[in-house]
Amino acid sequence: MPTQATVTNVPAWGVTKSAPSLFRLWPWPADTKSNHQIELELLAESGLQVVSSSNETLATSTVADTKAELMDVDIDDSGNYIHTLAIRGGDGDGATKRHSLVLTHGYFTGLGFFFRNMHELSRVPGWDVYAIDWLGMGRSSRPPYKSQRGESEDARVAHAENFFVESLEEWRQRMGIERMTLCGHSFGGYMSALYALRYPDRVEKLVLASPIGVPAQPADFEERLREGRGPARRRLPAKGEATTPEYEDAAAAEPEQPSRSRMLMFRVLMGLWERNYAPQWLVRSTGPFSRRLIDWYVGRFIWLNDTQRQALAAYTHQITVLPGSSEAALGDILRPGAFARRPLVDRLGPIAMPTVFMYGANDWVDHSGGAQAIRRIAAAGSVATSLFRVPNTGHNLHLENPIDFNRILASEMRATSEKR
Repeated sequence: MPTQATVTNVPAWGVTKSAPSLFRLWPWPADTKSNHQIELELLAESGLQVVSSSNETLATSTVADTKAELMDVDIDDSGNYIHTLAIRGGDGDGATKRHSLVLTHGYFTGLGFFFRNMHELSRVPGWDVYAIDWLGMGRSSRPPYKSQRGESEDARVAHAENFFVESLEEWRQRMGIERMTLCGHSFGGYMSALYALRYPDRVEKLVLASPIGVPAQPADFEERLREGRGPARRRLPAKGEATTPEYEDAAAAEPEQPSRSRMLMFRVLMGLWERNYAPQWLVRSTGPFSRRLIDWYVGRFIWLNDTQRQALAAYTHQITVLPGSSEAALGDILRPGAFARRPLVDRLGPIAMPTVFMYGANDWVDHSGGAQAIRRIAAAGSVATSLFRVPNTGHNLHLENPIDFNRILASEMRATSEKR
């Protein structure tokens, strides 16, 4: 059952088992605000009025006209819960069953990263909108995650996937949601696709926003990394240089010269990856500099105003320095280079519901993987598929261009409503 959102504080001291001993006694940057309040200040930028499950008003934006509820939804008898934001509308005559949109975040983020989308999407008539933190991430509970490193690759992958997919199914049951449109970003897209494959009767439509893990890893990728060459790069023609089809073929994968420094760097990074070290570990390990790292990262989000950047940086920092948990699953699911150990392109053929791929126009995630998956789906069945490239965006398309992202997703929601 849903319970009132827990109020906890950012740890005062950076003492973690995984932190290097040099940093274990270094204080984290002091923050007198609770994690709860930090999250609320970010959500206040969404245009939502946020209340707790006890109906106490917690934060209000000056433009808020839609009420949202924060809750921790218990998913087992061991005290584990999934942190949830629910926006349940009251439009309609009550006779028509409402649709449910569930937003799942990517790696190194949380539900708050949808703050530019929740309000607009909740205005689609007949829809309830939910955003969740994956188990072991964000402000959900953080049970110990036991990697199966050392076991077969299939066992390693299956263990990690079960951790997320089954916890999402427990959440759905506890929330009483019969069917849902599942929209996942990046890592959330990968896990949402796996959920849809395992529980097809529970997913009305699948929306994958810049999903990782779709294409197969190139055959020579790890060899290139070990040799310090990196991925193949296309050489652009010099100014005024004529191009021909033969030129394009020759330049398409011009080899990069080996570099000893890159070779060493790639080997170190590959070793850390295979041992399940995550970016969050690095942030926690830097003690008093951790907030500076986050400020630098979020500071690049030039599409946000100063208030939004400050709120998002504080939020990202507080969910990152919490005790480590399922973040360690990344190395079980992906190989170095963010290629899935079991690529979705080889698994999505039997998908049973309409599926939408969305990518940023300048996304580091290659949209050709989605195009290839669509061809596989078309060859295997008759479900509708589509692919959109959102203009003026990179990987965080929902943050960078919320107008077009929201427009596309809202259109898909309305299309689903019309088919019922």
